[in-house]
Amino acid sequence: MHFRAQQPPPQPSYQYSRRVNILGIGISAVDMPDALKFLTGCIHDRAKIYVNVCPVYTLMQGVEHPELKQILNQAGMVTPDGMPLVVLSRLKGYRNVGRVYGPDLLLALSEIMAEHRLASFYLGGAEGVPERLADELRGRYPALKVAGTFSPPFRALTPVEEDEIAAMINEAAPDVVWVGLGSPKQDYWMANYRERLDAPLLIGVGAAFDFLTGRLPQAPRWMQRLALEWLFRLINEPHRLWRRYLIYNPWFLWKVFLQESGLKRYPLD
Repeated sequence: MHFRAQQPPPQPSYQYSRRVNILGIGISAVDMPDALKFLTGCIHDRAKIYVNVCPVYTLMQGVEHPELKQILNQAGMVTPDGMPLVVLSRLKGYRNVGRVYGPDLLLALSEIMAEHRLASFYLGGAEGVPERLADELRGRYPALKVAGTFSPPFRALTPVEEDEIAAMINEAAPDVVWVGLGSPKQDYWMANYRERLDAPLLIGVGAAFDFLTGRLPQAPRWMQRLALEWLFRLINEPHRLWRRYLIYNPWFLWKVFLQESGLKRYPLD
């Protein structure tokens, strides 16, 4: 299979400029230091963006659903959360790309935020989980400011409830809203709330809340480096995740073959 380096199209302000076209989704060509530099700059400039941490499953949901594809392609940054996206980006000529994994991003940016007295709001997870996460992070970074926490109900919200949540977050005045609703729910949530919220950054981090509070086990680092985290998670949650990994992963590989062989085009826009 031949992989071609691609020139990213011009992007709007406060969107990370270097993007890799993977099946029509613009994955940001970043590693962790690049991501942190960009995000801290956005906080400083009060840029008002949302950031999608993107594994293969989220990308394939975007391929399947045009509205989600548009949400991803209008994000300020779409980080390569899965090693398949990292490897594919490198094969396309973007040698600097590294995995920007949700839990690692949450920890790394929280450390910077603690140093600069910036405030976080944690939204998502089962009842009590965001509070446990806040306690865990303050244990690691005592100077970290927690603006607030909230576990939304597991149902559709009324317009009045949506307005109340936006008002609650704005009153708390965080610099970053961490969203742990799982994908693609968190991606739709951030797109829906972006214009209602004053916080510069909304960052969707998937299962990071559960991983960092110990509710779910994390794959060992060696499995993460070998792109085997999917296998670890499948073994631990087979009934919930079998479809995600046993159907979407092969489908992803087939579509990548079609794109890279030139048999099918996947435009970014």
